[in-house]
Amino acid sequence: QVQLVESGGGLVQPGGSLRLSCMVSGNFWIVNDMAWFRQRPGKERELVARITRDGVRTYPDSMKKNYEPRFIISRDSSSSISLNMPRLKVGDTAVYYCNAEVKTTWDDGGVSHWGQGTQVTVST
Repeated sequence: QVQLVESGGGLVQPGGSLRLSCMVSGNFWIVNDMAWFRQRPGKERELVARITRDGVRTYPDSMKKNYEPRFIISRDSSSSISLNMPRLKVGDTAVYYCNAEVKTTWDDGGVSHWGQGTQVTVST
């Protein structure tokens, strides 16, 4: 059984920073793309950042400022990622979810798995 375990959320003041971590555990053959999504209050879940198994990062335009990503995703190992979030704003308050495409055998097509979510609250 594959599980995604997230950590690192919490309460931070505007302008502060947080680092989220996510690790895939259980019985699997390989982890392909991994990503962070978030769901802000009253909004739909949205992509924050994605990283391939080879470390290629992509960010939606909504997560960029002056063409640079606001948050940085990293592939810490073949089955774990992190998200560095500096200069947080009140509008970044959300539940952050880890997502991973996991293959349990060499010939399966890969299944998308989700973590339980970690709350990030930016407030004074």
